[in-house]
Amino acid sequence: MNRNPISFSVSLAVLYLAAKSLTSGTVFGVCAIAEDGQGRILLVRHSYRPGWHLPGGGVDRGEPPDLAVMRELEEETGLVESAPPESLGIYTRRVLWFSHVTALYRVRNVRVDFRPNFEISEIAFCDPRSLPSDTGHATRRRIAELLGDIPRSQYW
Repeated sequence: MNRNPISFSVSLAVLYLAAKSLTSGTVFGVCAIAEDGQGRILLVRHSYRPGWHLPGGGVDRGEPPDLAVMRELEEETGLVESAPPESLGIYTRRVLWFSHVTALYRVRNVRVDFRPNFEISEIAFCDPRSLPSDTGHATRRRIAELLGDIPRSQYW
C-alpha cells in the first residue's frame, strides 16, 4: 500500500492536536455585554444556578468566538437584531484542574424575542449602574470595567 507522505504527516498532526486538546485542560467560552438602544444591559437567569449573569456559553470546535457569542445570544435570548460584536478582552480563571478562558464581547443595539427555555428561565434589561442585588460577582466586575469604574483585570 502506497501512502502519500504529505497526507500521512497531516493526519499525524491532526491526531496530535486532537490528543493535546483533550489533555490540555482548557475550556474556551464567550460572554456578551449586550446593550439595548437605551444603554441597558441584558442579564440572564439560568435554570441551573442562582443570580443574574451575562449571556454566553461554550465555543464549538473550529467556531470563531465572535460567531459563538452571537449564536449564544440567539440560543439563550432570542436575539433578533444587533450591531456586530466588539471584542473587549480575554479573561482566564482556574476551575478545579482546568483553565477556563473567556472572550468578552460588547454587542450594542440588541433586540430580542425571548421565550424561556431549558437553560434560561428569565432575562432583564438593567441599568448598568443599578444592577439587581443578586447579580453575580464576575458580571458586576465586567460591567464596572466597561463603565471605567475599576481597572480591567485579566481574571474572570
